[in-house]
Amino acid sequence: MKQRILTAIIALILFVPVVIYGNWPFEIIIYLLATIGLVELLKMHNVPWYSFAGILSIALLWLILYPATEELLSFTLPTNTAENILLFVLILLAYTVLLKNKFTFDDVGVILLAVLYVGMGFFYFLETRNMSDGNGLAQIFFALLVIWATDTGAYFSGRAIGKHKLWPEISPNKTVEGAIGGILLASIVGVVFHSIYPFPYGVFSVIMISILVSVFGQIGDLVESAFKRHYHVKDSGKILPGHGGILDRFDSAIFVFPVLHFILQFVS
Repeated sequence: MKQRILTAIIALILFVPVVIYGNWPFEIIIYLLATIGLVELLKMHNVPWYSFAGILSIALLWLILYPATEELLSFTLPTNTAENILLFVLILLAYTVLLKNKFTFDDVGVILLAVLYVGMGFFYFLETRNMSDGNGLAQIFFALLVIWATDTGAYFSGRAIGKHKLWPEISPNKTVEGAIGGILLASIVGVVFHSIYPFPYGVFSVIMISILVSVFGQIGDLVESAFKRHYHVKDSGKILPGHGGILDRFDSAIFVFPVLHFILQFVS
């Protein structure tokens, strides 16, 4: 527990100032985190990052992230996501023939889904920070605080009153009571944040958004747990002592930021 807390403190000290500053340091950090997260997921499927498929996957990931950072760069790239994905799939399918089915159709599907899964989450992380209305930083901290409140509320309420397992086949320690406790604390934290930094919508909307963010954050957590259960690994990686890998820490955010983006489009 001490190692876990120490790692969290160091990570916050390093990460929060970069989020606040934004611009190119934030862009670089997000590209780095997304790349490490993808490499972790590919490793679970026994695809080395330095393999042809691994390098191609990283290239596609960066092309997916690029439109959210294009304004800060002095050059442009072809960023039609659909065409990039199609080209990526065609190359990998051709690769299955070259390797005479040592690299299979199933591998292509897993790698494509891995790139989209990691890419969509971190793309909308960037999009949220770079919101044109100037509320991007507030939305980032709102989302992160709601995620952390969900984790905290779920942990303590689960330990105190948790009796009914939420999804034991995927995550044996999670309980229904813990999930509800996480949602309640997330709603409280969302309202408190709104009272300090008012959003351009009412308290009821803030509560509903907090609930949705909390729910989808927990779904993201369960999705990552399902991956690890499928591949028989405890953690996605070892880069964060006491916490595991990047995907272990950003599994909720990968789901939350796309959902938050769509919600904000609706309430704006």
